[in-house]
Amino acid sequence: MSPLLLISDLHLDPNREDITRTLVDFLQDRATASKRLFILGDLFEVWVGDDAPNPLADLVARELTALGHSGTEVYLMHGNRDFLMGETFADRCGATLIDEPYIVKTPQQQIALMHGDTLCTLDLEYMKFRDMVRNPKWQQEFLSRPLEERHEIARQLRQQSQQATSAADTAIMDVSPAEVQRVLQQLQLTSLIHGHTHRPAVHTVALKPAISGASEATRTVLGDWHSQGWYAEITETNIRLVPFPLLTN
Repeated sequence: MSPLLLISDLHLDPNREDITRTLVDFLQDRATASKRLFILGDLFEVWVGDDAPNPLADLVARELTALGHSGTEVYLMHGNRDFLMGETFADRCGATLIDEPYIVKTPQQQIALMHGDTLCTLDLEYMKFRDMVRNPKWQQEFLSRPLEERHEIARQLRQQSQQATSAADTAIMDVSPAEVQRVLQQLQLTSLIHGHTHRPAVHTVALKPAISGASEATRTVLGDWHSQGWYAEITETNIRLVPFPLLTN
């Protein structure tokens, strides 16, 4: 089985050319050896609509299309930053837009893929905000506004988010163990991969009750690309979380 690769939380921004450069290198090199590449949300720092002129998005679309032509299937999942990404952009990338939880099947197991923000149920203010912006009526109204107005609203929302994050208890911003347990029990799976929290690690989750005879599950958390790159690799036998340096020139 060719490996499957997963990345998330790149937060691509014109001001961070090092992250963009590292992604292009990753797509042209490491990713070409994989069967499928899953991008589990927050590929971009902000997304105000598929119709917004965006040279950075144009570059990413070209690179993802080229990766697809090399034989690697590309899958995009919404994050909390780029939840307005639509089918138009996915089509430009030659990618498939997927909902969460998305179930990956390997010869050995099934693995649930999520962005991860819905697991942070203790952050009540964020969950209220998420309910608002994921409402189709809110999204339709937002996307009908002029681009300049959309950018200003997005700027204000990011500023509010940064203020809330700096004031919040770090424990509240992490996943809720109870919600992780609920999701695993609902899906009847023993492996979960997500991003969002920017806390890369591999966790063992005690299952109560056991699932298919298993008393433990594995929760793999992808890292963000702020100071280094991260990817997870799924092979026929295991899941590996891998850090690597950003390209600086």
